[in-house]
Amino acid sequence: MDTGLPHKNQSASAAAGDPAAALDIRLGCHLLLRDMGVSALNEVTLKTARRVDMMALHKSGEIWVIEIKSSINDFRSDQKWPGYLDYADQFFFAVAPDFPTGILPENTGLIVADRYGAAIMRDAPKHKLPTARRKQLIQTMALVGARRLSALEIAAQQS
Repeated sequence: MDTGLPHKNQSASAAAGDPAAALDIRLGCHLLLRDMGVSALNEVTLKTARRVDMMALHKSGEIWVIEIKSSINDFRSDQKWPGYLDYADQFFFAVAPDFPTGILPENTGLIVADRYGAAIMRDAPKHKLPTARRKQLIQTMALVGARRLSALEIAAQQS
């Protein structure tokens, strides 16, 4: 049964890289997004059955997808990310400060992060999602978020 909770095993991208580094990057991204008033969820499954590392809903209504890359191997072994562009108004790679950012495509956004915070180093080009796709993604985020909160509430009450 899918509880909506993130899987205990890290995403495939983290498995190809450094899971601890991926968690630090993810935490930094959450801190940045929180400060920007942007709400994000980890590991959101798309209609394609692919799972993005982070999906964020900007206060403007824009959908951002953030792919965490914890190593060069992690980036080079990931052939899925171009398929995520159809599910985002803006697409970002998030990497650690020591990542060689020159290997990342220039037509994507860039976030540099560690466990203490993050910064958008290159804004992502905007590609406005079709209205129906945006509605479906916002509904997906709402359902996933509610399912995760419910699971946490149940677990807290049963412990």
